[in-house]
Amino acid sequence: MKDSLRQQFRWAPHVSGAATVKPKDYEQDSQIEARNEYEAWQALRESEQPLRVGDLLEDEVGELRICKYVGFEPAQWVQPEPAAVSEGACRTTV
Repeated sequence: MKDSLRQQFRWAPHVSGAATVKPKDYEQDSQIEARNEYEAWQALRESEQPLRVGDLLEDEVGELRICKYVGFEPAQWVQPEPAAVSEGACRTTV
């Protein structure tokens, strides 16, 4: 998570269910091989870049887990709303 948003995330109320995250709020930092998120946390705990509250882990199939005070919870990328077609717009198919 970008540092500018970390404090905001830390003080946000806890919500149940999957957290919704925006790709623009994150930067890919590094990769680690681990069987699960807790093994990754353990491996990175004493490194120069430990996982912090708000950080994401993505597995090989694209599932996200977000680091929270209570552990790791599911997360998902925000899906942009489909653009609405205005009443005056025409659709043409060829």
